[in-house]
Amino acid sequence: FHRRSAAEARRIDDILGIIRLGDKRDELAANLSHGQKQWLEIGMLLAQDPKLLLVDEPVAGMTDAETEETARLLKDIARDHSVVVVEHDMHFVRELGVKVTCLHEGSVLSEGTLDFVSADERVVEVYLGR
Repeated sequence: FHRRSAAEARRIDDILGIIRLGDKRDELAANLSHGQKQWLEIGMLLAQDPKLLLVDEPVAGMTDAETEETARLLKDIARDHSVVVVEHDMHFVRELGVKVTCLHEGSVLSEGTLDFVSADERVVEVYLGR
């Protein structure tokens, strides 16, 4: 069995604070809400001190409140880490308020603000068939 060092315990507490689960420190992961489980997974990634955090559809299945909190969480994390989010929920993307890159068949179709990309005729044609 591994005994946690004081430094490891501090690191865990720091990460739990970042992912807004400090008050759930002694809770089993199975007892967390779906959103909280997602945040825990993000925390597990942060514990590895990644250069790039890649998250794929992080808000799938979340409540509106969890989605809003996830946007705040990822914006906070992006202050200190490079973060790439793959997401189809445009409301969530708007909450993030970041540069959007729209891909089609492996190539960049459009890039810019959400409003710019949404108005791009190529994006409309490819994704809406208009």
